[in-house]
Amino acid sequence: MDFSERLIAPTDFATYLLVACFILFALAKYFYPKRFHEFSMLPITNQYFFVHGKNDELNHPFNIMLFAAQILCVSIFVFLLFKVFNPSEIENNKWLFLQICTAYSVFVLIKFSLEKIVANIFSMDALINNYLYQKLSYRNFLGILFFAGNLFFLYVYPPTATGLLIFGGCLLALNAIALLYSYKKNGKLILGNFFYFILYLCALEISPYIILYKSFV
Repeated sequence: MDFSERLIAPTDFATYLLVACFILFALAKYFYPKRFHEFSMLPITNQYFFVHGKNDELNHPFNIMLFAAQILCVSIFVFLLFKVFNPSEIENNKWLFLQICTAYSVFVLIKFSLEKIVANIFSMDALINNYLYQKLSYRNFLGILFFAGNLFFLYVYPPTATGLLIFGGCLLALNAIALLYSYKKNGKLILGNFFYFILYLCALEISPYIILYKSFV
């Protein structure tokens, strides 16, 4: 009888990060069970916004935990994109994931701060805070989808260019739909201030992503 050596590959850093994300989701559900249930129903109903969107603060612990998980999940997905499209960068830069995570965090926080400043300048704090809360909630929900996608690509089906692009494109489309829904919900106010809305859209919703794209391409 011939025996073959059983080789067990060491667990990579992504596993620990995904476990950390799972713990954050579990803590959010444990400490805020009703809120988490309403949050999980976002694709079906807007009850979450009616209950929490008007008076709740963006820096609520529930939002912070989900936002931290979102950062990790999105960063892992971007790392997988590098792994498929530019593997040499991973080999030559051992700090790549940390750089991705830092860049994404800084980008989101700077964009958020600019939106808050604009809201304060034009005395639209209540409206913009409500809009930012909706946008943060939808993207935190997408963070859960990124979590599921990362699990699939890391442990079920090896990531391919086609698979990653299709998955990423679907989530970008869902993000666009969520933004359009927010705009539709505030349609009357937008039409009454259409010039400022177009200015905001170009300056804070479109140009940052163009700049980010040009930075990597």
